[in-house]
Amino acid sequence: MPLARPFRAGALLRCLPLLLIAAVLPTSAMAAWPERPIHMVVPFPPGSSPDLLARTISEPLSQALGQPIVIDNKPGAGGNIGTRMVAKAAPDGYTLVYTINGPMVTAPELYKKTLGYDPLKDLQPITLVATSPNVLTVPGTLPVENVADFVKLARERKGALNYGSVGPGSSAHLAMEMFKSEADIDLVQIPYSGFPQVISAIIAGDVQAGFMVPAIAMPQVQSGKVKALAITSLQPSESLAGIPTMDKQGYPGFEAISWNAIFAPAGTPAPIVERLNKELAQIINSDAVRKQLAQQYFTPAPSSPAELTDRIQKDQARWNAVIKRLGLSLD
Repeated sequence: MPLARPFRAGALLRCLPLLLIAAVLPTSAMAAWPERPIHMVVPFPPGSSPDLLARTISEPLSQALGQPIVIDNKPGAGGNIGTRMVAKAAPDGYTLVYTINGPMVTAPELYKKTLGYDPLKDLQPITLVATSPNVLTVPGTLPVENVADFVKLARERKGALNYGSVGPGSSAHLAMEMFKSEADIDLVQIPYSGFPQVISAIIAGDVQAGFMVPAIAMPQVQSGKVKALAITSLQPSESLAGIPTMDKQGYPGFEAISWNAIFAPAGTPAPIVERLNKELAQIINSDAVRKQLAQQYFTPAPSSPAELTDRIQKDQARWNAVIKRLGLSLD
């Protein structure tokens, strides 16, 4: 036993140079990052809202990091395919995903068998980018002026009113189902292939309501072809001034927010995450980006990684309850 101590001490001394080199290498590697282009996967088609916003962010981020940001559009399965690709990518800081809340919030409950990734385990939050409420929209000819009027009409015509959505499990579908439950009204879902088709159906009176993305709804509101009864954020929106919230019209706590955020594969080194978060916060808060976001009715909302994780967890709890009540599965 007495011989063991000198032997171990000597071994430690002999290994000390190697340990020092190992400690220095990661720091040097992190200081050099990025040394090549970064790929930002957008799991939606070119020209879609997430694609446009990702490109808005990517140019100033490229300037800040000194490397090109390459946008890779990988659409499919409501954003799940591209998001899954990034969840399985190498966590080296050279692959990011710019996505919306669907693949991060509702997808795990809707696609339990086939999703192939866990948003909270397989992806590292970088920052929230922006948020936008939905707009409760009705035909311009419908004899209602606010949410209370619409609820009264729906009760009078129980089961006779339709609403448009972009399919089961979509934000437009789940928000309306939550509203139906809280208001105790009966509306029939009519699914369409996209929001442009929904707004056309509302204008024509084929459906009597729909929770719409503002970029599609507001030009028709401004033309008088449809009415905007409410927005689904808890706070009023500067870009949607004059439209009251659901919260202030008798539905306290009613929130159905669309958001955009950036993630990396889980295990991405903390210094890279911190650098990206710092650079992106400055970009998102810049006057130029804020102006471009406002044009699409988005509010800048940079966050810490922990704040983004908290939002995902809270949103999952809210929408999982709706999905389970509906018995909805998309597997």
